[in-house]
Amino acid sequence: MKKIAVLTSGGDAPGMNTAIRAVVRRGIHKGLNVYGVVNGYKGLIEGDFTPMSLGSVGDIIHRGGTILKTSRCEEFKDTIVQQQAIQRLRENGIEGLIVIGGDGSFRGARKLTELGFPTVGIPGSIDNDIAGTDYSIGFDTAVNTAVQAIDKIRDTAFSHERTYVIEVMGRGAGDIALWAGVCGGAESIIIPEADYDLEDVIDRIKQGHQRGKRHSIIVVAEGVGKGLQMGKEIQEKTGFETKVTILGHIQRGGSPSAYDRMMSSQMGALAVDLIIEGKKGVMVGVKNGQLTHTTFTEIEKDRHKIDLSIYELARSLSI
Repeated sequence: MKKIAVLTSGGDAPGMNTAIRAVVRRGIHKGLNVYGVVNGYKGLIEGDFTPMSLGSVGDIIHRGGTILKTSRCEEFKDTIVQQQAIQRLRENGIEGLIVIGGDGSFRGARKLTELGFPTVGIPGSIDNDIAGTDYSIGFDTAVNTAVQAIDKIRDTAFSHERTYVIEVMGRGAGDIALWAGVCGGAESIIIPEADYDLEDVIDRIKQGHQRGKRHSIIVVAEGVGKGLQMGKEIQEKTGFETKVTILGHIQRGGSPSAYDRMMSSQMGALAVDLIIEGKKGVMVGVKNGQLTHTTFTEIEKDRHKIDLSIYELARSLSI
């Protein structure tokens, strides 16, 4: 193998640039020519390839987002379009592709592998919702961003004796809400993976008020419901002034944490090693603290599971 390419797809995540850097420099170290695909699968279809050098990935280890840009490409679900993308790769002499992204990105990568083109995936998603790995790039940074926001909001909540509902990202996964809620000392945490009763949340607020507590923080994952509606209902049923903050895409940006930089560097290097070894149709990841790899087929059959023992811990610490 002489030439490989790397692309980023789906939602951006802090640490993607670090992974790109690792792929490029490990590839060059191993004697490969490395190309970047601009704008994800859309760029793959259009043949938008750019040669990557050691210098092209200099000074990006600390930058959020992705220098290769990213997009969501619905047309890539079409087999004919996938075949066109493979033709583009082969016309440029590219023999392997590394895809940095999430579940949707890996479905595309699996299709390319099934059509005869070798691919390896690197999990990148702030939601940490990818099966086959305990960790995905960007999660640690996103949690730290959320915790910093919660800390700041708590200062105001204390000063004004208010209840705050803070909505964090996560779609169908509650990892950000759970970790940020525990680390931010939230009185209640609402996640998709655990049943919740808003009346129970309201009772906990009232109980805290009875013992002299005049402010509360409720962290809710966006996949559960709308924070604005919850805030309105809490205020109506408690009589306490309740404000709502939706953190939104602020959680996706920013300089990656040291942990995200380390994991991105290790995963990027391993992805290159695997593709050189002839492995294809696999995603690198972390299981029980060890780097590993899992087939795309296994990932699609499995589901990401949250650690509910942390949820129980949160309930016991927020009494």
